[in-house]
Amino acid sequence: MYGPEFAADPQAFYTHMRHYGTTAPVELAPGVDATLVTDYSAALQLLQNPDTFRKDSRRWRDLNEGKVAPNNPVLPMLAYRPNALFTDGAEHMRLRQAVTDSLAGVDAHWLSRQVERVSSFLISQFSALGEADLLNDYAKMLPLLVFNELFGCSPSIGDRLAYGTSGIFDASMDAEKANEELSQALIELVALKRRQPGDDVTSRLMAHPAKLSDEEMIHQLVMLISAGTEPQRNLIANGLYLLLCDEKHAGGHQAGGLLVEDVIDDVLWNSPPMANYAPHYPVCDVDLGGNVLKAGDLVLISFAAANTDPTLSSARQVLSKRAHLAWSAGPHACPAKDSAQLIAVGAIENLLNQLPDVELAVPVESLTWRPGPFHRALTSLPARFAPVRARQAPTMAATAPAAGAATTAGATPQPRPHAKPQRNSMWSSFLSWWKS
Repeated sequence: MYGPEFAADPQAFYTHMRHYGTTAPVELAPGVDATLVTDYSAALQLLQNPDTFRKDSRRWRDLNEGKVAPNNPVLPMLAYRPNALFTDGAEHMRLRQAVTDSLAGVDAHWLSRQVERVSSFLISQFSALGEADLLNDYAKMLPLLVFNELFGCSPSIGDRLAYGTSGIFDASMDAEKANEELSQALIELVALKRRQPGDDVTSRLMAHPAKLSDEEMIHQLVMLISAGTEPQRNLIANGLYLLLCDEKHAGGHQAGGLLVEDVIDDVLWNSPPMANYAPHYPVCDVDLGGNVLKAGDLVLISFAAANTDPTLSSARQVLSKRAHLAWSAGPHACPAKDSAQLIAVGAIENLLNQLPDVELAVPVESLTWRPGPFHRALTSLPARFAPVRARQAPTMAATAPAAGAATTAGATPQPRPHAKPQRNSMWSSFLSWWKS
């Protein structure tokens, strides 16, 4: 599941996997074996049975027996952390309650306005050019900037969070240095909010009756950033892909009769941004839909395969349009699905409003998908449109890096080719643009 062939046509692989029954043996990376659930009913049964299927990866037998190397590239997505994603029982309830209560303080109207502000800033960076990569110049950066505001970041910390988070998911950057940068930025963010709490998710999380330690704070924030950036950017980009490339949707935005919410629902059903994840570990040998899973096996849910399960073809007509599993289900279901949907819809609607004639700039068959077992993610989405004169935002290359912006990583990030913005000054540049 880690090669370019799988990335190019995952549905062909899911069709083959269904010959094994409700689950199939897969290899996530060299030396990392797992069982993938491809059946909708079996996936729902697993996700709603926390007594039998646990999230704590310290139960992972192959890892405990040394069969998985400590530097394996998928380990950061699977290894145990003391956060709401990798805990069970009372500890999970304590951490999840702190997260959900803190997110509940986000006002939907405020969030919509923030998405519009960030969206307009990013569009202003390329609207006069008549062309853009809607993935890397737009969908990738929008969630990062929105989350900087949600977390109450200072310009310096926000710049480094943007750089570090991008690096973790970008194979062209030094992931180890980016992770170090991200960790140090979060340590400083927690220290800042201990001194100067505000009306933001970080401060609410810190003040919660769960009384999270600094270490727990950092791990919850890493979880929130990871869940709110990579999947969110793919949700936006995959929605734009449907609008620009898919026959069912292409051109609909120009005709003025398109509901972006319907496009997002299409993505969540048929091309969910996190296609295969939700790692679980049986506490004992158990039969799941006719296949036996051993205690300590790594078991993942294929949201993409379950949502497109052929046995659902008729049932989908009567199911709620949100009955898909893209947000997972059970006690570990995404606590921020409404906010995530709001961000994606707002990002796409604002882009279409400002660039109504946007169209794909390359043949659709030339687009490629990023290899990887977990996500469904384009590598780029080149688009063209009539150039628009817009309020000019300062370019990131011309913005002075924030103090200490790259010292933790050990090297100053270099500008992208063709005078693209530096990632480590994006948040500062947005603030400068907004105040200008």
